[in-house]
Amino acid sequence: QVQLVESGGGSVQAGGSLRLSCEASGYTYSWSFMGWFRQAPGRESEGVAVIYTGGGITYYADSVKGRFTISRDNDKNTLYLQMNSLKPEDTAMYYCTAARGWIAGGTWSRQSDYDYWGQGTQVTVSS
Repeated sequence: QVQLVESGGGSVQAGGSLRLSCEASGYTYSWSFMGWFRQAPGRESEGVAVIYTGGGITYYADSVKGRFTISRDNDKNTLYLQMNSLKPEDTAMYYCTAARGWIAGGTWSRQSDYDYWGQGTQVTVSS
């Protein structure tokens, strides 16, 4: 059974940092991409960052470029999101996701292209 378990969320002041982790279990060898989405209250879900499991390809939302870094430890089967210079507008529930198929650069934030989802971890940034 496939499982994605997020951790690392919390409350931080603006300008601070957090590192989210997503531990994957089950049959993960067929996954091509893993990534992070977020959803704030009253807002639509948005793609934050995605990484190709084979390496060499990452996609980021414009709002987080230069501040967030996505990475993956294949040995530990764990996905990370290092978040620096956090802003109040980064406040949201963050979800880990994985896709079996290819994720095109132009549509990487399309939720329907992803097959597995975690339960989420809350990030709250205060001003």
